[in-house]
Amino acid sequence: MGKTILKEGRCIRPEMTVLDVVSRYKKTETVFKLYDKQASEYICCQALFETIQDVAKKYGFSLEKFLNDLEDVALIDI
Repeated sequence: MGKTILKEGRCIRPEMTVLDVVSRYKKTETVFKLYDKQASEYICCQALFETIQDVAKKYGFSLEKFLNDLEDVALIDI
């Protein structure tokens, strides 16, 4: 199996949907907006009910970097 990318104490997990993340951690919208450019569409509109893992795969993002970027901003909300 592949290596795990989950950090201990992570608040955002790969199986969470975009909606889960944005509703719990409002400031993550800024991260999604940054990734919109790479995706060439609005992730919060086009992939709202998809998991973070599926979004990363769909748009070719590094899942680890995507999670870390979301996590960094989410921690500001706590």
